[in-house]
Amino acid sequence: MNEFVDPLLVAVLLTNFFVLGTSRLRAAITGTALQGSILGVLALFVHHEIDFRILLVAGGAILLKALVIPGMLLRAMRDAAIRREIDPVIGFIPSLMLGALGTGLAVVFANTLPLASSHVGSLLVPAALATVITGFILLTTRRKAIMQVGGYLVLENGIFIMGLTLLKAVPFLVELGVLLDLFVGVFVMGIIIEHISRNFSSLDTSRLSSLKE
Repeated sequence: MNEFVDPLLVAVLLTNFFVLGTSRLRAAITGTALQGSILGVLALFVHHEIDFRILLVAGGAILLKALVIPGMLLRAMRDAAIRREIDPVIGFIPSLMLGALGTGLAVVFANTLPLASSHVGSLLVPAALATVITGFILLTTRRKAIMQVGGYLVLENGIFIMGLTLLKAVPFLVELGVLLDLFVGVFVMGIIIEHISRNFSSLDTSRLSSLKE
């Protein structure tokens, strides 16, 4: 395992906490974009040899996760004229505490898994599980639809990290399929964001409870 992998994974974990702790939507989107950039670089260092498949996965990750999707979210934020997440379901400090708890549990659980020898002692699997947990926390504790899309993006980042452990074993189309699912999911969420904003003049998903037949 390359010596740069664990420092990059620590940076991924730090971006998890940054996104959990910030109330600024632009900062949160920037954090997810930074995390996407880190994952693109990470894909180059996970394996000892760099081939065309790895280069394509890394480039696709940076393009979609760091540029295209964050750009879509920033545009939606500007169109909706909002700047910060107000009154989330769970406050930012409790969210950080849940994130820390989830990260600790991820490390403990990863140590019980039958990992390949190259992954034993690495942060690859713990970081993947912790990032999935962080995305789930964001999805379930944030009211703004934009931030929920960000949570979906973070959750998929965790799945992407886990997929890097199998990049040599599974067909490239599996990795490409993950990125395509992410793009389609965010595209659909973009449509939902537009309709929520148009009908409620707000992106607070709790307003959906006012819909009646």
